[in-house]
Amino acid sequence: MFREAGHLPNVRGGEPADPAGLPRQRRGTTPQMHGRFPDYDVLENASHWDAVTREAVFARVRDVPAIEFFTPEETRALRPFLDVALAQDDEPRIPVLEMVDAKLARGEGDGYRHHDMPEDGETWRRVAGHLIADGFAELGDEERRAWVQRLHDGELSWDDLDAKTAWSVVMRHALSAFYSHPWAWNEIGFGGPAYPRGYMRLSEGPAGAEPQEAREAFGLDPVEDVQRRGMP
Repeated sequence: MFREAGHLPNVRGGEPADPAGLPRQRRGTTPQMHGRFPDYDVLENASHWDAVTREAVFARVRDVPAIEFFTPEETRALRPFLDVALAQDDEPRIPVLEMVDAKLARGEGDGYRHHDMPEDGETWRRVAGHLIADGFAELGDEERRAWVQRLHDGELSWDDLDAKTAWSVVMRHALSAFYSHPWAWNEIGFGGPAYPRGYMRLSEGPAGAEPQEAREAFGLDPVEDVQRRGMP
């Protein structure tokens, strides 16, 4: 499964390495320090970026914004909710809540919203309210995962909000924040900004990989693995 013995994961307490056998990260940072590209650090490409791009990328790591939009009670409920939804179960974590909070505090949206939904900031507040009402922060790990699964599956019924649509709204913000962060780029082997270097190759597959792109060190196809285990 691993192409080199050095990529074998550390097994903690006899349990599968996180998640289920991925290598531990050896260069750079990824969420929970595991990934399919353990010897890759996108920030090593920084010398190829222009100064404005370089500063913008490094600022995402260096300058974690303070919470301004959400109340302390909302923050206490939303943080574990996002940890479960994004499978960030240990440090280091991408500061998704802070990034979403900063966007909402600036009054920024995505340029559209569902006709039957409030503004995105209000949607977040109402979701936080339901998390608080259900005591999400006090639940155990399995109970939290079950709650999030029910929200994802559209099994929660709320009087003030369509729960399934609310899930899509909050996850749109959360995933946009997560995958804009260099640690997520390391996790997926993304080469980072191509400006001003540009792209050399346009074909698909290994032959079309750019020289700066990571080489995968884990042979199990994630899509096939999820389907085999019957996961959603």
